[in-house]
Parts: sequence; C-alpha cells; structure tokens
Amino acid sequence: MANKPDPCLLTIFGGTGDLSHRKILPALYEMSAMGQMPSGTLILGVGRNENKTDEMFRRDVEESITRAGHQNQKDIQKWCNGRVFYQGIGKGTKANFGTLKSKIEALEKKHRGTGNRIFHLAIPPESFGPTAKSLGESGLNRSTGWTRVVIEKPFGHDYKTAVALNDVLYQYFSEDQIYRIDHYLGKETVQNVLAFRFGNSIFESLWNREKIEKVEILVAEELGIESRADYYEKSGALRDMIQNHLTQLLTMTAMEIPLAFEATDLRFEKVKVLRSIDPIEEKDVVLGQYTEGEVDGNGVRGYRQEADVRRDSKTPTYASLKLSINNWRWHGVPFYLTTGKRLKEHKSEIVVTFRCPPVALFKSKAGRGTQPNVLVIAIQPNEGFRISFQIKQPGTEMAVEPEWMHFSYSEAFGPIPEAYHTLLLDVMRGDQTLFVSAEETLESWKLYTPVLKHRHEILFYPAGSWGPKEAEKINP
Repeated sequence: MANKPDPCLLTIFGGTGDLSHRKILPALYEMSAMGQMPSGTLILGVGRNENKTDEMFRRDVEESITRAGHQNQKDIQKWCNGRVFYQGIGKGTKANFGTLKSKIEALEKKHRGTGNRIFHLAIPPESFGPTAKSLGESGLNRSTGWTRVVIEKPFGHDYKTAVALNDVLYQYFSEDQIYRIDHYLGKETVQNVLAFRFGNSIFESLWNREKIEKVEILVAEELGIESRADYYEKSGALRDMIQNHLTQLLTMTAMEIPLAFEATDLRFEKVKVLRSIDPIEEKDVVLGQYTEGEVDGNGVRGYRQEADVRRDSKTPTYASLKLSINNWRWHGVPFYLTTGKRLKEHKSEIVVTFRCPPVALFKSKAGRGTQPNVLVIAIQPNEGFRISFQIKQPGTEMAVEPEWMHFSYSEAFGPIPEAYHTLLLDVMRGDQTLFVSAEETLESWKLYTPVLKHRHEILFYPAGSWGPKEAEKINP
C-alpha cells in the first residue's frame, strides 16, 4: 500500500515558466481535485520578476489550469486563493534568497505548516547547481520537517558535468532527498512495461535471446523545436531524449526481475543493464537534422531556418543507435533507440520482434513465409499494446496472415493521470521508485559521452519523413 502523502510547502523555481504552467501547476490542481493532495499543502511560485504579486500570479495560474482543460472557474479560483503564492527572486543574490526564506517561514507560521518542504527546480539546467548552492547557503535545506529537491532533466551535459552537479547537491542534500525527475517514468504505460513483463508469466518466459530477435524503442515527434532554440542548440537529440527518456525505456524493458517493486531494488537492476551495454561503435550511430518539408499537409521550415538557430548548425535533431547488452539474457539481441523531431508521426513505442519458428510450415497468400510475432507497447498516443498472431485465412488453402489483438487504456479505464500528477504525488509520499538515481545517471553518461565526442556526419532528412535513409543500414 502506498504511503500517504504529507502536507508540505512546494516551492517551484521557474514558477512563471512554460513547464510550470503547462504541466506542473495543472497536475497539482488535478491532484487536489481528485482528493489526493494533503490538506494544508501550499504552493509558492518563484520567478525573476520582483514586481509580480501573489494575486497576479494566481490569475496566471488560473488561466493555465483552464487551458489544461479544467473549466470550473469557481473551484479553480478558490483553490488558487487558498494555497498559491509568489515570490520574486531577482538575480538570485544572497539577499534575494534571504527574502525568499523569510517568505517561506512566514507562510509556514501563518498556515501552521509542518515544516515539510519541496523545492522543484523547473529552471534551465545551468541554474541547477547555483540554485542548490543558494538553498544550502541560505539554510533553506534545513527545516523542522523533511526537505526534498526535485531536479528536471537533463541532469548534466555529459559525464563530467553530471559528476560536478552531484558534488554540489551532496554538499547540502543527501541522496534520499534528491528526486531526479524523468516524466516518462510517470506515464502509466511506462510503468505497465514492468507489470506486463513480471505480472504475466507467459511473456516473462519468452523475454530472452532465445525467443526475441530484436527490440526497437522509438520516440518520434511531429513538432520542431518550437521556441526552445536556446536550449536545443546546446543539447540536440542525444542529450534531449536518448540519454534519459529512451534509456529509461531500455532499462525497464531489459532489466532482470527485482526483489520487490521498491526504489532500491528497481534502481539496482536498471544500473546492471547499463553496466552490461557494450561501448557504442561509431558505425552504429546515425545523426540527422531536418530540412524543410511537409507535416500534416502543411509546409514547415528546416531546423537551420528556425528562429535563433545558427545557419550552419551541426546540432542533431534525429538520432538512431544500435546497442548490444552483453549479458546472459540479451547476448546477441540488438536494441535500437531512435528519436527525432519533425518526423512523420507523433508516437512513442517499444516494439519487440520475436523469432520466427525454426521451420516454416505455412505460407501467406502473398507468398511470404511465416511472419514473426510482434509486440508493440504504445507509450503515447493511443496508450496500450497490440500483438500480432499468425492466423489461418478462410478457404481451402493452408495460408496464414498476421492479425492483431489489442488493448487500449482509454477503452478500459478512460482518461489516465498525467505523468507529473503521479510523480509529484510520489515526491510528497517520499517514494523514489519512479525517479532516477545518481548511479543510473552517471552510468548512462558513461555510455553516451564517448558518442557525443565523435565527429559524426550530420545527415539531412526532409520534415515529415522517418529520418535519414542511412538509418536503415543499422536497423535493416
């Protein structure tokens, strides 16, 4: 049974930013509307603007919650008035953090707070370290209750910077206080990978090199970089998606059975997977960048024509890699990780292709031999899974064709909670099961930092395609 969440004061650095208003604040309201937010929980938005008032911030929050699909204006307004506040941080000086500390202590005193504090760093990655340091030096990391800090991805820029960020954090926080958030782990369909594998013996018994031919993990986006050029130019597809989201899907697909569904056991098995992956060879990496093209019937510009992008940019917007897990279960089974922007469709999925029977007894009407069984775990959209079976076609001829069976989350359960809803609730519970450990982060960077140092050719692909054709060479 899950721990009951504790009331706290949740301080959101970057409280006026896009992530807060698009994801975090609507998720908090949804949590409260469902009766899951503990009574007495307060929310303090922190932003650069020192002229913004509590009332001004509340109105912004109300608009964001409404845009997210919640329409009961009276309830939204009542919720904001009772628990939402704001504090300007200016340039983040020692005096600014002293003022913030006074605001937090005043709110806790006025509302009879428990002293439990969460600091959510929804800010640019380069600000993680300085903000954590300022929290520690101002004494905000100490209180009469517990203190937890939530850090968004990307956690570091490479192995060296990830180590340096950990060193800063450990000066003021212990590992059990640090929640490295990867919102993919909050998705019900991602968690269902474990339930699917370990809750159904018919699949776990087939989950090995003898029965599986290959595993493909795809996160495809139709969108371009939108207004994120400043971040994306420093990041690219490998840092933005492969090192975190897709690698988390990889470890959950490939891990051994944990002793229990608890943070320590789950993280231990994920780290074992990362340590088992062979160094990635240069020939097994394809990087690309989208050019102008057509998406959903609309013409779109290329990456180099996007606002604030260098006209000679070498930043990859597409990455496809072949990985080999050198352990007993997976030896010889290729894992393919692929992600890209301005691709043909928006979808995230894990595709498991099983080996064909050793002897082909049947043919298809098209003259093909028996096709492999394929399991598709759809992360988004159309969350669920489908699996293909070879079925005899009606008629006198003994011919088979693949047919699909499917399960849909929306059909079975209706709308499912947003990832941030799940993860923020877990932070309040003190449950780190769905959060990334320092060891996972460092092992992942050990794997990908050499790839980042290679001078790979950037191949171009038209927007609205499935990426560079050269990617077919590593995944024929």
